[in-house]
Amino acid sequence: MTYRPLPRYLTVKKSKIDHIGLFATKKIKEGKKIGVTHYDLHGEIWDELMRTPLGGFINHSNEPNCVIDKTSEVLAWVIKSGEELTVKYQTYKVD
Repeated sequence: MTYRPLPRYLTVKKSKIDHIGLFATKKIKEGKKIGVTHYDLHGEIWDELMRTPLGGFINHSNEPNCVIDKTSEVLAWVIKSGEELTVKYQTYKVD
């Protein structure tokens, strides 16, 4: 078995936004769960985070085509093959 840091439908390449970014290698449907951007190392929400490959390469946009939910899961809107995946950077505080 081979370790793949990203799903097969994503690749890292040169970005017009910020050096490098995540790009779709095929169409991604709306609502697709792409993966997790960060893991909490100590079990406390947003205490000490470790970034995943997905979190390390996805770039910010004020008009994103993905969203990060409160569990750090990235959910896609419709993304065309060759399009860069983007999110609006933000953090959540859980009460």
